[in-house]
Amino acid sequence: MKIFSKEQIYKGDQVTAKKQKISSTELMERAGMQIFNWIHQRMQGAQVPIHVFCGIGNNGGDGLVVARHLTIYGYNVHTYVVNCSDKRTEDFLVNYDRIKQTTKKWPIMLNCEADFPPIGPDDIIVDAVFGIGLNRPPNDWIKGLFQHFRASKAFTLAIDLPSGLYADQVPEDENGVVWADYTLSFQSPKLVFFLPQTSKYTVQWEALDIGIDPEFLQATETEVELMGKLEMLPIYQPREKFSNKGTYGHALVVGGSYGKIGAVVLSARAALASGVGLVTTFTPKCGYIPLQSSFPEAMVITDTDDEKITAISYDIAPTAIALGMGMGTHKETHLALKEFLKNNTTALVIDADALNILAAHKADLKLLPPQTVLTPHPKELERLIGTWTDDFDKLKKAEAFTKKHGCILVIKGAHTITVFGNKFYVNATGNPGLATGGTGDVLTGIITGLICQGYEPFIATVFGVYLHGKSADIAVEDYGYQSLTASHVIDYLGRAYLNLFEKPPVPEPAQGNGQGNAEGKKA
Repeated sequence: MKIFSKEQIYKGDQVTAKKQKISSTELMERAGMQIFNWIHQRMQGAQVPIHVFCGIGNNGGDGLVVARHLTIYGYNVHTYVVNCSDKRTEDFLVNYDRIKQTTKKWPIMLNCEADFPPIGPDDIIVDAVFGIGLNRPPNDWIKGLFQHFRASKAFTLAIDLPSGLYADQVPEDENGVVWADYTLSFQSPKLVFFLPQTSKYTVQWEALDIGIDPEFLQATETEVELMGKLEMLPIYQPREKFSNKGTYGHALVVGGSYGKIGAVVLSARAALASGVGLVTTFTPKCGYIPLQSSFPEAMVITDTDDEKITAISYDIAPTAIALGMGMGTHKETHLALKEFLKNNTTALVIDADALNILAAHKADLKLLPPQTVLTPHPKELERLIGTWTDDFDKLKKAEAFTKKHGCILVIKGAHTITVFGNKFYVNATGNPGLATGGTGDVLTGIITGLICQGYEPFIATVFGVYLHGKSADIAVEDYGYQSLTASHVIDYLGRAYLNLFEKPPVPEPAQGNGQGNAEGKKA
């Protein structure tokens, strides 16, 4: 699913109005009706007090459309205009006149804190104060209104974007943002729904189709895409009937040091479970017995050193190489890695200590083959690209890094983002159960295994991130967040593959912040 920028959203509105020969007011009516239909379908006429707070721009106009239709259908509606400026948009004024013609219960003007209405915990708030056009923080009394919403503990439904939240930057004051239980976003979600600093402002989201011109939607290239099941199905490569283990490649997993052989075991097992034909591991001598006894499907090559890697040497021809898990950052290991990179042309997936070595010796980054995949956790990412001021700055620096080094960068998180060139691919699977040791090693193995099977490195990365998260989503149903382990993610990979073809499709947990409904209320 494409995630459009606010500039593209404005353009889409204009193109749609022109091609469909409708006014902006008619398009607003269509959008407001979609919001009303969503509410009406769930409430079925229930007389819970609904407080609709409208700004004086187009988002407020959407709110007035919703309030008018709720009134027509006999709901217990209270409509307010948040009088934050002397300027009103034309479409707001049109819909303000329409609601006054519909009911004698005209919208109440709010001008200061003394005007705030009482809101009960069982009431419903519809937030239509600000939209995507917000370009400055709200003033103090409006911040007070947003805190009044939150203090009421009422279910809060935001229209398009929680008010006070920018589409393209992190707000300075969290008290100046509406904390929504649910956001109904027009046509596509917003990038801010998926970033660590801003996803907290909506527990769940849903994209509503408001009839934007299909040709515009298809032809417009976006910088950000949300990758869910529908995006994965065209990626999947079915197996040939007469294939054999050689058809699906040979993965080499290089890593480990004394006390950290488990990382190699997890990565190698994940590569095999992803579908690779053969797996070989390269570790210090101390890894030989653990690997041979715990993972009989793998072949094992060892360094001459008992406890660390001092030279990476092998007599096989791997299709792709996973590198760095549990490897340590010893001086000898760094020299071995550098020498290896000088002579290597095989596709690489680099993780953990290999990343730390590269971060400490950034000149070695020029030795990476094109489209090398880097899978850092947040601290490793910081060592690679430097500190960032906020999540948008992080994405900007990650993009610059990938362009400079010709690599693919995985930014791990609740919504893992793959950065390649000038595009960002947001993953739609995964849950807090993945916040446990070893799951990163598993991800590295999955991506490596997919490259070995013939997927291009970028495609393998996006698909691997999806399968990793989907496996965890399925496994968590049996184990819960707290008890999920990296081994469970490997064990459930088969079910993640099968889930691609299950009908009806299982809803993706991306429509939220990874916490489901636990922190929200039902409308």
